[in-house]
Amino acid sequence: MAKLRKMLGAAHSPYIVSLMRLIETQSKETIVNWCVDYAQNHILPIYERAYPGDVRPKEALIALRDWLAGMIKLPAAKQKILAAHAAAREAEENPAAQAAARAVGQAASTIHMATHSLGIAFYGAAAIAYDRVGICEAPEVYDRIAAEECAEMEAALHAIAVENEKHPAKINWHC
Repeated sequence: MAKLRKMLGAAHSPYIVSLMRLIETQSKETIVNWCVDYAQNHILPIYERAYPGDVRPKEALIALRDWLAGMIKLPAAKQKILAAHAAAREAEENPAAQAAARAVGQAASTIHMATHSLGIAFYGAAAIAYDRVGICEAPEVYDRIAAEECAEMEAALHAIAVENEKHPAKINWHC
């Protein structure tokens, strides 16, 4: 068995590049909404099945929604986001749940920096792949699942994307 990867995909993968180009056209608010919705609907359930009593990743998404609504300030949200990252570190024995918590943490971190939105693709693809087929498959299987999942993520962003967004987020990917 090959070494387990924490993330799936690469910055030069065509499906990641396509997602990056779409993200670049959207406002930070649209990006944050996309991340929280996708994480809540597709990735968080993986973590919750493994750790039903641990609400830290879910609370990070709630804090993100509260921040979007102007109900809390960034420092309060940041504490919940850091707790989701801690949940990921503690889930080492379950790679799917660990990747899911990382993806949720990255999704929630988009309130700080829009580049974190790509973390949902890398970690989210890993969470979904490990949840779907386990951790003993060939690298090609994981790469296929990552490409399929990133296409789903891109479709979800297209569904809420603002055409000709007047204030797209300023993003420098550093990758």
